[in-house]
Parts: sequence; C-alpha cells; structure tokens
Amino acid sequence: MDRDVFVGFDPASVPSPCFVIDAAGVRRNVAVLDRVQRESGATVLMALKAFSMPALFGQINPVLRGVCASGIWEARLGREEFGGEVHTFAPAFKDDEFDEVLELSDHVVFNSFTQWKRFRERALAAAAERGAGNPARPLRFGIRINPEHSEAEVALYDPCAPRSRLGVPVAAFEADELDGISGLHFHTLCEQDADALERTVAAVEERFGTWLPRMEWLNLGGGHHISRPGYDIERLVRVVRGLQERYGVKVYLEPGEAVVIRTGILVATVLDVIHNHIDIAILDTSATAHMPDVLEMPYRPTVLAAGTEAGAPGERAHTYRLGGQTCLAGDVIGDYSFDRPLQVGDRLIFDDTAHYTEVKTTMFNGVRHPALAVYDSADGTLEVVRRFGYEDFLRRHA
Repeated sequence: MDRDVFVGFDPASVPSPCFVIDAAGVRRNVAVLDRVQRESGATVLMALKAFSMPALFGQINPVLRGVCASGIWEARLGREEFGGEVHTFAPAFKDDEFDEVLELSDHVVFNSFTQWKRFRERALAAAAERGAGNPARPLRFGIRINPEHSEAEVALYDPCAPRSRLGVPVAAFEADELDGISGLHFHTLCEQDADALERTVAAVEERFGTWLPRMEWLNLGGGHHISRPGYDIERLVRVVRGLQERYGVKVYLEPGEAVVIRTGILVATVLDVIHNHIDIAILDTSATAHMPDVLEMPYRPTVLAAGTEAGAPGERAHTYRLGGQTCLAGDVIGDYSFDRPLQVGDRLIFDDTAHYTEVKTTMFNGVRHPALAVYDSADGTLEVVRRFGYEDFLRRHA
C-alpha cells in the first residue's frame, strides 16, 4: 500500500465488510489531472463508470470539468451531484429515455450512424431549443469511432477487438451523414500509458484523418493511467497539443481509474478457517459479489494483514486460500501466505479497490453489501457514509 494513504487508519474502526476511500489520495490524483489540464489545454472529465460515490465529488469537481456517463442514470448522477459538463455515450439509446438524456447532457455520443439517423431530428430540435433558451450551455453530438487498433491486453476490455460492438469502423463511416455531428470519440485503452495513446492517435489519423478538420472537438476516452507513478505526462501533453494544433479541435480526456487509483481499500473479516488439502479462510466478502474483476479480468489484489503485505503461496510461513461467502464454488479471491496463522476475527485489507470495484458490486446470495466510508489521511477523520441492510436487499426484489 502507498505510504501516503491510510496513514494511521485502523481497519477495526469501520464495519466489515467496508469500502474505504482516502480523500487525501483522491486530492493527490486530482492535482495530477489538474496539471494535465493546465499544461495540455485538454478538458478532463471523470468517468462515472469507474467511480460514482458522491461523498467524494467535493474533492474532485472543483478541478475536473464534469463527467462522462454511460447512460441515463449516470447522466442524472453527474448533473445532480457532480455538476459541470455531462457527456453521455451508450451502445444504444432507448426511445423512451432519449429526451431525458438530451436534457441532462451537454454532449451525446452515438455508437452508430443508425442510432444517429434514428434520433437526429429529436436531437437537433433539442439543441435548437437549448440554444434559444440557454445559449451558454449548448448541446453537441458526436460519433464514436473504432480505429481498429488494439492496445488492451485483456480481450474482455478491448473495444477494438475483432467484431467489436463499440464504435464505427472506417468501412462503416458515413461521411454524408455528418451534418449535426461536431465531434468524434474513441476509447481504446485500459490501464495504459501515453505511448499506447500516441499509437492509437496515429491509427485514428490514418483511418479518420480526412474528417478531423471538420470537427470541433475530439474525445480521447478513458483508460489513461495518468496518476500512476511513472506515467509519461509529458508525452500525453505533447499528443494532446499536437491534435489541437493540427486540427483546431478541443480535446477531452475521460479518465476514471486515474481519479481514484491507489486511494481505496476493502476491509473484510475472517469468519472461519477450514482445511481441504489447503488451509482455507472464509471471509465476509466475496469475489463474485464485491470484487468481480478478480474473476473476470482476472485480477489478483494485494492483501494486507496486521499492516503487513501478504505474500505469494509458500512465500511466508502460512498459506491460505481466501474464499468468499457465496455459494458459487469459484468464489475464491486467491492463495496468499502470511507470517502468522489467520484466526477468526482477523481483519484483512484488499488494496486499490476504489475503481471498477464498488461500482460493480451485487447482492448475490443476499450477502451483506460492504459499507461505504471516507477516511482522510490529512487529519485522521473518518465518516461511514452508508451502511446497507436487509431493506436494501428487499427493495431490489420487491
């Protein structure tokens, strides 16, 4: 765990299980993103799909200019709780939700020319009405393109994989349908550095460069690991400035993970220790319900016990398989070794679980949903923002 977050934090001070975010770490990351805005001229938005906890928005929205939303509910969350610009993209919009999407959004990005043609008349009418009544908040429209250039290492997270449903490839690009379209959007990255973006931009220019001079803005999507130590910020700045200079476009970035990377933990408790060829610790959390990327990506989180990082199997004196509380046979977080035997009641910490974790949780099996808490290493304050109970589970089904 980073030494500048969770300074003085006691895992016994929160209910278990519990997601805890360090506000000081969020401010650290946002300061890096602010540097990118100042030096590159790009507008940085926060991707709500990665993190959407309003209790932390006050640490973020004074600097970032708004949010990108993946549908109507995130758009509403951004409009009502975050403020600033709301850029909304969905693989397809529903007819009965589209007018509200227009009302909530500043940019609406379409995944296909089929969708654009279907909704164009309503979209342009809403833009004209907005322009007459609130010219300071114009409504703009864009097309998501697919540069067919893969950088993501895991197929599940590769929007440019063959036969992808995301974005318009150049062969399907309808240049004669661009009236009313003021920008293009692409998203190809997943936890990557600026060199991957630079290669992607080259692919975009090769395939779509003919139409870039017609655009007012270009959205470079997310997946940028900007606040990770060692990220090449200078290269990012150079890429963004180059696009602005060559095409006269306004550039948007939509990081999500970069806002909260290295700021969050999941606190859990050992409920039982059993043996079946290997020692197994049953926890009050779950891979499938609370940390689905552990199974989907797959991803192996760092684990801490009593302030010490757990090792690989066999590296330390005592090895355990950490298992979840659901009935899914594969609800296993992984095998870890510890300096001392695990006991019932021990608190374990799963590191770096702010992004793409809390937003993906479920109440499968009726397992207790982790509470939400905010800690601040700057002053040691702690607030439990939300506890979930049976009524929350019931409302999902009744």
